[in-house]
Amino acid sequence: MNEKLKDLFVGRPIWMNLLMVFCAYMTFIYMPFDMIFKPVAEDVEVWFGYSLYGWAAKATEPIHWLIYGAGCYGFFKMKAWMWPWAGLYVFQVAIGMFVWGQLAEQSSSILISIGVAVPFVVLGVMLLRARAKFNPGQMPTYRNV
Repeated sequence: MNEKLKDLFVGRPIWMNLLMVFCAYMTFIYMPFDMIFKPVAEDVEVWFGYSLYGWAAKATEPIHWLIYGAGCYGFFKMKAWMWPWAGLYVFQVAIGMFVWGQLAEQSSSILISIGVAVPFVVLGVMLLRARAKFNPGQMPTYRNV
C-alpha cells in the first residue's frame, strides 16, 4: 500500500505534488461540503477579487469545483493542456487576492495586498516555467507493484 501511495507522486516536483493534493482536497472534500451542506446565507465565493454572497455564490460554486477537478486530473496525469492554463489561472488568483485585499470591508494596505499576491505570482511563474513537465512524453514512470 505504501509503495502504491508513493507511486502517485512520482515524476512531479514536490511543489506540484502539493498543488495536486490541494486540488484533490478541494475537489473531493471541501467543494462537496461547500455545495451540499453550507447554508446559502453563509456562502461566499470570490471571483477576480470580488466577493459573491448567498445564491450568487452558490450558483458559481460548480465552476470552482470544475476548475479544481480539472487541476486534480491535469496534475495527476500531467496533461499537456495544463500548460499554460494552470499558470494563467494562478496569475488570475494573484490579481484577485490583491483586488480582494483592497475591496474588503477592512481593506489592507497596498503593501499587504501585494504581499498576499506575490506568492501566487511566484507560483504562476513556476507553473509557466514547468512546460516540459506537462509534456505527454514526460509522464511519470510507475513501478510495478
